[in-house]
Amino acid sequence: MATFLGINLFGLFGQLLVGLINGSFYALLSLGLAIIFGLLKIINFAQGAMYMLGAFAAWMALNYFGINYWAALILVPLVVGFAGVLVERFLLRPIAGEDHLYSLLLTFGIALVLQGLFTQIYGASGQPYSIPDALKGGTKLPFMYLPDYRAWIIVASVVVCSLTWYMIEKTRLGAYLRAGTENPAMLQAFGINVPLIVTLTFGFGVGLAGFAGVMAAPVYSVSPDMGSNMLIVVFAIVVIGGMGSIGGAILTGLGMGIIEGLTKYFYPEASTTVIFAVMVIVLLLKPAGLFGKEA
Repeated sequence: MATFLGINLFGLFGQLLVGLINGSFYALLSLGLAIIFGLLKIINFAQGAMYMLGAFAAWMALNYFGINYWAALILVPLVVGFAGVLVERFLLRPIAGEDHLYSLLLTFGIALVLQGLFTQIYGASGQPYSIPDALKGGTKLPFMYLPDYRAWIIVASVVVCSLTWYMIEKTRLGAYLRAGTENPAMLQAFGINVPLIVTLTFGFGVGLAGFAGVMAAPVYSVSPDMGSNMLIVVFAIVVIGGMGSIGGAILTGLGMGIIEGLTKYFYPEASTTVIFAVMVIVLLLKPAGLFGKEA
């Protein structure tokens, strides 16, 4: 057994891997929330339900239609994103001028309806979804065994998050998105369809949750409550990074996953609360979050 200063390196790196995997999902979900709130000022409490919907859509696509994992990885985010487009267009847009609390309560209600519907149809127990054949197996590293699918989750999450950050912060489309939230009337005067931009942005943020759900299906049990279990943690991460901070959501999601993994090794009793403890400390020291801007 490899040890260093009394630390079991196999156990430590194993927990770090688990933390990075969780952090990858945290980053994707936090990014979607940050986009929706930062650009649209909508508190989307249905993000966890959309994550669950993505996992179930992948499971149903495989079992009912024979659509494999790789096709689902492309199709499911589009389907979930389209569901988000419908939600924004017909449910959220009529209350767009109201207090943020209205969107929070509405999306919370949507989450409860979706969770209850899938529980009624499929029950509370989870459904299995197998790892694709191309990603079965793994690589033996000096201090740990790295399953190929776990490595794929980390790489795919980092790539998608990085591309999304670049699109929003460095491209003309991203400039339109930011301008549409800061001064929609002026952007509309230049012939830009601002309501369409808002709808597509919400759909994209929700689609990220669907993408995360597909990747989570082979790792976690596909169950109706998988989104609600994740949502509170993800909201805490968004608060830590700074509400609306795109880069902050990505970095904080990955960082909190690593901190959670380290805590599971050194002090397992605190692993379920460490993220909330960090949130309290950050809010006391910097209320706007680590990467947020002071009002």
